[in-house]
Amino acid sequence: MDLRLPKPVPDQKLRRAEALDALDSVLPFDRRDFLAELLTDDDVATLRHLAKEGIGENSLRALASDLGYLEAWSLAATGFSLPWPAPEALLIKFVAQHLWDPAKRETDVSHGMPEDVTAALKSAKLLRVDGPHAPNTVRRRLSSWSTLTKWRGLVGNFSAPGLRSAIKLAVRASARPRGRKSRKAVTADILTALLKACAGDRLVDVRDRALLITAFASGGRRRSEIASLRFEQIIEEDPVPADPKAPDSLDKLPCLKIRLGRTKTTQADSDAFVLLVGRPVTVLQAWLERAEISEGAVFRGIDRWGNLEKRALTPQAVNLILKRRIAEAGFDPMAFSAHGLRSGYLTETARRGIPLPEAMQQSQHRSVQQASNYYNDAERTLGRAARIIV
Repeated sequence: MDLRLPKPVPDQKLRRAEALDALDSVLPFDRRDFLAELLTDDDVATLRHLAKEGIGENSLRALASDLGYLEAWSLAATGFSLPWPAPEALLIKFVAQHLWDPAKRETDVSHGMPEDVTAALKSAKLLRVDGPHAPNTVRRRLSSWSTLTKWRGLVGNFSAPGLRSAIKLAVRASARPRGRKSRKAVTADILTALLKACAGDRLVDVRDRALLITAFASGGRRRSEIASLRFEQIIEEDPVPADPKAPDSLDKLPCLKIRLGRTKTTQADSDAFVLLVGRPVTVLQAWLERAEISEGAVFRGIDRWGNLEKRALTPQAVNLILKRRIAEAGFDPMAFSAHGLRSGYLTETARRGIPLPEAMQQSQHRSVQQASNYYNDAERTLGRAARIIV
């Protein structure tokens, strides 16, 4: 990875790697050495401090990822590690190199991110796009930068008028349409095909069935929530009526409550929960019994010999499991990601005429606008809004 500065000497890298071991429940092991090479001692100390302060695992993981990218970009773009606090000129430079006008780039090669910076970030596998970044990605990284600055006890320039103006103008110039996190939604019919793809009796098949059906039926849980799900969050409830319109019927279905704890939209002390009813309950219980899990992580790694590991799956592993089963079911894995379970759940509720507020109660979306955005555009053809005059 050519980022212009000499790599840290072996004992420095080892010291940082050992310090990052304290965050092994948050940072994937294969990222430890990579981050130890990029981050400074102060960076590592800041991350460890945030972990002790009780910041959510998903938030800390995102901060570590953004910090690694920012350090790599600074090395490639300036030849130096990030200064703390960053001067306004460096913040504007970051915006200018990530949000730019593709049309102007055709006539001015110096516009946007320089080629050598692009090459350095791509060689480090930190850059996947050739054009300008998504505005939300740039804003998120600036927000992470600001948060890390505050946690160092410093005052940043993130509210400077010049920076705000630069972002506004750059977003307008880049004109990059927002893409879906998963181009296609994992709706009920696709989920059925996925479950058939893992219908075997191997331990990995039992796990993948439980993972996929739990993620979907619990409201389209995020991959980070599925990866961090613990046995202690699952509470067995009394059976519920099979037909909600016949509450006194003797026909009952098993029910589980999943306490969400801290998520992207809830706090650690939140009472938010979702329910599993019917088949998802039996599939999840079958996995817990087969794997003999009575505490800790629900979904864990399985080695090549079929042995269950103690370490929880990472969010990336959840995504890879989905893609592998997508391919086995005969679909294009490039068109799907784990986020398709979330959009697929809401799309399926739309197909079945379930009111959005009821669906949001299960998906735990706070914003009606955000939740409605997950409905695939194709599903709008089934609605009445475009049929006022026919």
